[in-house]
Amino acid sequence: MKRCLVSKSNFGRVFIVLAALSITGCTTTSFTGSSAFGGKKLEVADISDQSVVTASGALSNARGHFKNNNFGYSAAYYKRAVELSPNDPEGFIGLGASYDMLGRFELADRVYIALYKLTGGTAQYYNNLGYSQMLRGNLNAAYTNFKKAQQLEPDSIVVANNLQLLADAASSIRA
Repeated sequence: MKRCLVSKSNFGRVFIVLAALSITGCTTTSFTGSSAFGGKKLEVADISDQSVVTASGALSNARGHFKNNNFGYSAAYYKRAVELSPNDPEGFIGLGASYDMLGRFELADRVYIALYKLTGGTAQYYNNLGYSQMLRGNLNAAYTNFKKAQQLEPDSIVVANNLQLLADAASSIRA
């Protein structure tokens, strides 16, 4: 799952985060422990009554829920995929992205550590970590990670779009 800050489904959320940053005038604001889109933590859904028994089934359900902005369910299904197939990075990537969208950054951090141990520092890893930092309001850390992703994959349109959005956000904050 490659995350792009300019997708239609995420643009509004990113705009809200960036607007909040411009009001506070701070580029190191942290939303740890709560959603950047509201005042309370958003929870991972309970799927214990579901009978998903294969990793591919869990991934399929997770992708569908993520695409439909049902991040509580996507997190639950990605978590199930990781449990069923702990050596497949796709589950970790989706789980980290879902936790980010829920504002559960403390959980996302754990997933990104596990993903790094599994895959090393790939372009997708650094892009997603940059996205996570962007959502938290850590624009310098976001930039650093997007640049690492760009060095590894110089022709990536996703990374280029994220860098451009980040540059636009930084210039609007300074204005």
